Amino acid sequence: MFFVDVIELEGLGNRSYLAGGPAAAVAVDPPRDIDQVLAAAARRGVRISHVVETHIHNDYVTGGLELARITGAAYLVPAGAHVSFARTPVRDGDAVDIDSTADLDLTAMATPGHTPHHTAYVLREAGRPVAAFTGGSLLIGTVGRPDLVEPRLTEELARAQHASAHRLAEALPDETAVLPTHGFGSFCSSAQADGDSTTIGKEKAANAALTVDVDTFVADLLAGLEDVPAYYTHMGPANAGGPDPVDMTPPAVADPQEIATRLAAGEWVVDLRSRIAFAEGHVAGSFNFELDGKLATYLAWMIPWGKPVTLLAESAEQLAAAQRELVRVGIDRPASAATGGPSQWLREGERPASFARATFAELAGQDMDEIVVLDVRRDSERAEGRIAGSVHIPIHQVHRRIGEVPDGTVWVHCAGGMRAGIAASLLDAAGRRVVAVDDGFDAAEKAGLTVLTG
Repeated sequence: MFFVDVIELEGLGNRSYLAGGPAAAVAVDPPRDIDQVLAAAARRGVRISHVVETHIHNDYVTGGLELARITGAAYLVPAGAHVSFARTPVRDGDAVDIDSTADLDLTAMATPGHTPHHTAYVLREAGRPVAAFTGGSLLIGTVGRPDLVEPRLTEELARAQHASAHRLAEALPDETAVLPTHGFGSFCSSAQADGDSTTIGKEKAANAALTVDVDTFVADLLAGLEDVPAYYTHMGPANAGGPDPVDMTPPAVADPQEIATRLAAGEWVVDLRSRIAFAEGHVAGSFNFELDGKLATYLAWMIPWGKPVTLLAESAEQLAAAQRELVRVGIDRPASAATGGPSQWLREGERPASFARATFAELAGQDMDEIVVLDVRRDSERAEGRIAGSVHIPIHQVHRRIGEVPDGTVWVHCAGGMRAGIAASLLDAAGRRVVAVDDGFDAAEKAGLTVLTG
């Protein structure tokens, strides 16, 4: 009897897997913090015999090399991937035994599209396909984006995605579980996954890669692509070079004077507390990236790469969780850190800064000619509905374009409040008077605001 354990990486919108039988298992696309994979294996009482990568990842740093080193597992990487470390190169059709006691094996299936070398792995029990680890090829209701490798290859890879999806659908039974790495919030996906689980049969009925012709599919896919997170530039080279093991030891403790000195030097001081707590009181000049709000994705996207970062957390546990999120995207060692709250982080005599929070109903009560409404959602979100007269700067561009925000009190909104909180903190740090709209966008029209589409 086989098992498949899902390892959720919610902050990145990805999944990793541990799959096997009573004696041995394979780890698929493991995260850099491999302790949770090792813990999953320990709970099952199995040996990790193989570690496999579906592709060289562009959105996070892999733990595959370190996991294979620690466990002695064979490290399988697509043969077409250019890497500088020893591994077992995998080609289309290669098969390995995972657990002979359960008659489990794994077969590689070339599925180019997300990358030229992308490879899916089919888990078979007694020769019967039971699951396909599809990485960034066939996702739930969509496919992985094809534009992360080289702009000149994007259309070619989009067409390859269509062909790879069809190859999987034609080769595997309808009941085969489809287990992708991307699609759960990751920007590696061309769209958000539609649901939590799927099969080949379900994808045949609903996935555009399997229901429309290749030209229509490619045109729609390319038209829907949005900005790539800036930190992706650094992930592929890190993975191809062989990532270092993680260092999760606590950072040096920063006292109020050091926090002030680092702010004065132009370094980033990041407050991990909730946006509510931050708005009520914070160190002037600090930025708010909630730990529970896709910290790794948005901080890594926006911070100049390599700039020192100091973390402010409510507790040692919150700080450790943030470090875990950040090492996954290559932000390895915070320059310093402090725990507690503004009273512990401010120098004697300093007062915390603050700004207001509001709802769309409160925004509707304002004189719109007297304020600035800043929308920080993505282009696709804004196309579906926007507040008349609002200014649009996507969240990942705000820190570079604050000078473009018109004069006046800025009421900043997104779709739910998290991104508005980040943007409000950036504007506040720049000395702007700001109100964070902490509300769902569907409340805007109900509140009487004019919402335009198109």
